[in-house]
Amino acid sequence: MAPPNPALSADIAAGKRAFAPCSACHQIGGRAGAAFGPQLTGIVGRPAAATRDFAYSPAMKASGLVWTEQNLAAFIRDPKKVVPGTSMRFWGLNDDKQIANLIAYLRSVK
Repeated sequence: MAPPNPALSADIAAGKRAFAPCSACHQIGGRAGAAFGPQLTGIVGRPAAATRDFAYSPAMKASGLVWTEQNLAAFIRDPKKVVPGTSMRFWGLNDDKQIANLIAYLRSVK
């Protein structure tokens, strides 16, 4: 199955709700910093493993990824498939609309 198209009509408010479980490990917004996971402010368009306040896995450092909407969608769907060896402990989301909403929210926070 192809990754979902994040450009689908997305709902930022629904994406913020979808982010709630992510907030156990990730922060986002003006005062965000690394927690159990890296902060995600401005992630769309950012190279993987680029924040300086988080100790990324060797796999993520070597991935060469840029967090495009398509790469984020694929990673959110199946992190270990996109970056084998990632230390991210997340099973993934399977709902295309929820993924699109989540990415819309991530894109909206700069």
